Amino acid sequence: MDYNVVAAIGLSIFAGLSTGIGGLMLLLFKKINTKVLSVALGFSAGVMIYVSFVEILPEAKNFLEKAFGASKGDWITFIAFFAGIFLIGIIDKLVPEADNPHEPQSIERLDVCGFGQNSQKLIKTGKMAALAITIHNFPEGLATFVSGMTDISLGIAIAIAVAIHNIPEGISVALPIYCATGDKKKAFFMSLLSGLAEPAGAILAFLFLGPFLNDVVFGIIYASIAGIMVFISFDELLPSAREYGEHHLSIFGLICGMIVMGISLLLLG
Repeated sequence: MDYNVVAAIGLSIFAGLSTGIGGLMLLLFKKINTKVLSVALGFSAGVMIYVSFVEILPEAKNFLEKAFGASKGDWITFIAFFAGIFLIGIIDKLVPEADNPHEPQSIERLDVCGFGQNSQKLIKTGKMAALAITIHNFPEGLATFVSGMTDISLGIAIAIAVAIHNIPEGISVALPIYCATGDKKKAFFMSLLSGLAEPAGAILAFLFLGPFLNDVVFGIIYASIAGIMVFISFDELLPSAREYGEHHLSIFGLICGMIVMGISLLLLG
């Protein structure tokens, strides 16, 4: 196992376990600063959208044009991009909206709730959120792993963006468990555990795709990853950012994310 593979798996672990930051926020603060969360989510969306269209999709096109020629390579890139969008859209649709951590949480839910109710319904809600995150995080783990294995600087950028967007997911798991039991440590542990699907997705990708990785596979995966990240940005991150704060805060975060990502790619290029 070479350095790139180890580094890519490490990045996916970092991105996945950032769900624990959401649980940690409940441990440390009585109330979540929703304006900061709004800017952070907008920033994550900006990074994902910019890197998808400026770096990942052109890279996919290069791989596939090299393998199939310009015209056929462009068509395969186009199909793989929208296949990624439809894949994550179908996954999102299969999870009930009430249990889906990718649906914006109301601001009132982020305030301190009544504790120690020992409500089985609330505990079940937290467990369902953890299950939903597990389903969603597999393709995100794949995205972080593949990008990190081929270009470590790109992998770091994607891992940071995914890590930021995983924080509200950790809150979605931790909050109902915390409200039901009053046990902050249990809520934190469950939020941390829910992120393990991401490195699991990376390891499975390495085990099953490793022997078949070539220009064609990289090109298709890259184009699909771009589609997945664009869908997540428009369907989840930006609506959530607007839900948590003012409209202008989310757009400010979005533009800052694009600027930071653009400068990073120029400096690292």
